[in-house]
Parts: sequence; C-alpha cells; structure tokens
Amino acid sequence: MEPATVTSLTYGGLMTEPGRRYRPHVVPDVERLAAAQASAGPEASSRLDLAHATAAAVVRAGRDPSGVATDTLLELAETVGLDTLAELWREAADDSLPGVLWALYLLRSWCRQQGPALARWYEAGRGLAPVAEVVAGVADDIGPAAIRQLADDVLTGAYTGDFAVALERAAAFFRVIAIGRREVAADDEKSAEAERADRNVRTADALERAARSWRAGTLR
Repeated sequence: MEPATVTSLTYGGLMTEPGRRYRPHVVPDVERLAAAQASAGPEASSRLDLAHATAAAVVRAGRDPSGVATDTLLELAETVGLDTLAELWREAADDSLPGVLWALYLLRSWCRQQGPALARWYEAGRGLAPVAEVVAGVADDIGPAAIRQLADDVLTGAYTGDFAVALERAAAFFRVIAIGRREVAADDEKSAEAERADRNVRTADALERAARSWRAGTLR
C-alpha cells in the first residue's frame, strides 16, 4: 500500500469529488490510515501530520449531526483495536488533538477492564479532591458500573457536547484517581503507585491544557 499523506486526506480520510460532501466510513478509514502510518517510514513529521489529520477527521465526523453514529465512535477502540489507535495517535504530543483522543479511548478501555480497582481508588480520593470530584461527575454510588458510565459519558460528550468540558471531566477523574491510589497503596507498593499517580496527574494536566486550546480555537 502506498503511504497516505496529509494532502490525500479530506473528510474522514477519503477522497471526495470537488463540491461533493462525503459521509465518512470512519472505522475502515482508521484501519487503513494506521496501516499507512506503519509503512510510512521513519519520517516523524509525516507520522505526526497523519496523526493530526486523522484525529481531526474523527472529531469532525463525530460532531457532525449527519455524520457517523456516536455509538460507532464510542466503540472505535473495540472495533479496530487499541493497537490501531496507538499506531495513529500515541506518539503525538499529549496535549494535542490526537494525544487527547488517545487518552480518552485509553481511559474508556481502562475503566472497562479495571473498574473495581478504579472504583476503589476513586472512592479513596474523592473526599480529598472535592472540586475535581464535582467536575468529573461520577455517580455517588461509586462502583465499576459508575466508572464505566463515566468513561462512556466523557467520550460521548466529546462528540455530542462541549469538547472542552469532556476533556476537563476526564482530567478531573485522573486527578481523583491519582490521589486515591496514593491513599490506598500498601507500604510495599507506595513507590510504584506514586509513580503511576504522577503519570495520572501529567495526563490530567495535558487534558486541561488541551481544553484551554480547544476554547481558544488552537487545538490540533
């Protein structure tokens, strides 16, 4: 397959005829573009350009009322695989559009796979971060189901609501989790958990920077 370039990307990664609007088939496009990135060689600029272009196409498609169904995008990671999204977006800056999309899909996967642990950390941290708890908006009856619902709501909100608010909710969730995992760590786990908590805080910081950029119209 010939490597895809940014100049060949239009709406959803598909070529369109001049003046003709194309409703994108995002899922096959994502897989195709990830394969193109994998074969694009060592040129970092080409990989990052493709990451930004595909992320913009996915968000544009999701936020278009006549575009791709939200459920299709919500389950994008399950459909194409997290490794496919990683191939596209993981190397981008963590406060860029592809970087935060990767964070949101990774968050949803994390919440689905480790709901009990996240519920325990969230319960431990929520009282120590009351502002972040309110922003995150997790149900009072905390448990794995509430954790999964939060992740679904955040990702859905990124496509159907205020994108910046969705990023801020995700950031707040990461902050509460960071505090909670420090609180409940056993003595022999404190160092490792503190390192993981620091990564959670860095992710929260990046999501908040991206939210500000979105509001300023500079997020890409």
